[in-house]
Amino acid sequence: MTERLFVYGTLRRGSRHPLAEQLAAKASYLGEARLNGRLYRITHYPGAVASSQPGEWVLGDVYVLLDPGFLTALDRYEGCAPSDAKPTQYLRQLQSVALSDGTAVEAWTYIYNWPVGKLDRIMSGRFEDA
Repeated sequence: MTERLFVYGTLRRGSRHPLAEQLAAKASYLGEARLNGRLYRITHYPGAVASSQPGEWVLGDVYVLLDPGFLTALDRYEGCAPSDAKPTQYLRQLQSVALSDGTAVEAWTYIYNWPVGKLDRIMSGRFEDA
């Protein structure tokens, strides 16, 4: 099981969200990374969907989890715990992300699982730009 996690919204490094602060305490920051995907504004948080198109990137951070059991709390936060109603808003999936030095690594990523047709796309791929 991988112990890496890619985050691109409210859990990014420097966020004041309480769960982001817990993540910083329960993980080691590996660095900035990007996911081949598209980023959308849901409300006060984003959703990413994977893409195979060149030039479509979601920018975020990669952490190495010191306690992989913390994924259970993250699943609850993202609304994709086993007890959540299906289809869940997000799915936790292993995705290939590129670190800033170009190295590709596998990391758990919360992928948006509902229709995006009526959502605003964040063209920069950076949630802070929304």
